[in-house]
Amino acid sequence: MEVGLVEQGRERVGHVNKVGYVKRVIAKKRNKPYNRRVKRNVPKALQELFDSCKQTFKGPNTVPSPQDVHKLCHILDNMKPEDVGLSRDLQFFKPGNIIKENQRVTYTTVYKCDNFSLCIFFLPERGVIPLHNHPGMTVFSKLLLGQMHIKSYDWVDSEASHNLLQQQQPSKLRLAKLKANKVFTAPCDTSVLYPTTGGNIHEFTAITPCAVLDVIGPPYSKEDGRDCSYYRDYPCDTFPNEVKDKNDSYALLEEIEMQENCQMDGIEYLGPPINDTDF
Repeated sequence: MEVGLVEQGRERVGHVNKVGYVKRVIAKKRNKPYNRRVKRNVPKALQELFDSCKQTFKGPNTVPSPQDVHKLCHILDNMKPEDVGLSRDLQFFKPGNIIKENQRVTYTTVYKCDNFSLCIFFLPERGVIPLHNHPGMTVFSKLLLGQMHIKSYDWVDSEASHNLLQQQQPSKLRLAKLKANKVFTAPCDTSVLYPTTGGNIHEFTAITPCAVLDVIGPPYSKEDGRDCSYYRDYPCDTFPNEVKDKNDSYALLEEIEMQENCQMDGIEYLGPPINDTDF
């Protein structure tokens, strides 16, 4: 696979359909986070990340061992924007740089195979990736540039949730526990979520222009039952005291359709290519 070689053209894509990521790219786009491609050697950190992912993610049911999680986090923690061809000096990442005709989040695929994908999300100032899940996936998120608010939830046991909600709220709502609700500023430690823990349902809100590198294993696949669902959260202040703790750390989540103003555009990856050779 030749990294960054994708069909030319333009297509509006929603984050709700992450399958395939870059089906088409934006050939001409103002305020792109990449300059034109220049010939580069593969940064050691990027190649090391790819090689470790290839060793770690072996199939759809793979959940990395603690040792593999530690290894991948160590690599990601030490990665810099330059490792994927980015720089804080690019116009896109300058605070207050808002282009009114393009407020959309964009993304690019560094690499994708059946077992894992490497993807970078670019959020303009105040850009939002709404609450969404990662069914059966382990995801490593590394904030490369910018400042971002992250909110995440994990589902409360489905039977317990049903018992608590059946006479209190409509069945479309489901109880979830808040796992994170804080601001992250690059450089910072890598965040990890798992199929059922670690904040599998999360939301990103950019305080300044941001770039986030995601390692996703396995990738989204509608055919394999790993499509993306979106949610709206509601406070549970109408619930009995026994379902809340002192920190009000529970919420009700309702599955929703992807909103038009939250859809994304795919752009061509113009960073250093990966050396994809068989071990």
